[in-house]
Amino acid sequence: MAERIPAPDTPLRADAARNRERILDAAEAVFIERGADASLDEVAKRAGVGIGTLYRRFPTREDLLAAMCDERLLAVVRQSEECSNTRSPMEAIRDYVHALVVHTTHFRGLAASLGAVLQTGTAGCQASQVEGERLLARARQAGVLREDVAISDLVCIIIAVALAIEQDPDSAQRADRRIDLFLGGIGRP
Repeated sequence: MAERIPAPDTPLRADAARNRERILDAAEAVFIERGADASLDEVAKRAGVGIGTLYRRFPTREDLLAAMCDERLLAVVRQSEECSNTRSPMEAIRDYVHALVVHTTHFRGLAASLGAVLQTGTAGCQASQVEGERLLARARQAGVLREDVAISDLVCIIIAVALAIEQDPDSAQRADRRIDLFLGGIGRP
């Protein structure tokens, strides 16, 4: 009989929680070494669990990536919330986009999956979207952002800059310039 996947708020049994942590640790190591499209079989082997256990915990690759990203996303959101009120609205958006680009380049291949990862509904994914919306609303209210800019536009900026860095590591030095170019296009003159 297949194991039922617990609801997100349901605490895991101790052995299930240990398996989950082993899977996340193994995935982090494998994805850093080989990229986000590395074999999930290899992740399961490195974690010392069967592939069925991995898929019970994380039914899709995006679910696994989202779980791995959750703490980093929550940290980015906390930092943005703490600092954004001391920055102009566009500077706060720039800082947020930059932090997410850095996060998205943690391992090769994450940028290509970012849109799907953000749709998984984990706490970090939800919080990052809420924070992005808050920053956009603040900039609109200040009259420095076009009215038609949506959170999906910021996600596209993040993906584009992260993919550029992934393709050419030297472009990491130009990430801020690219972010500024994109944000210049969505700001109000």
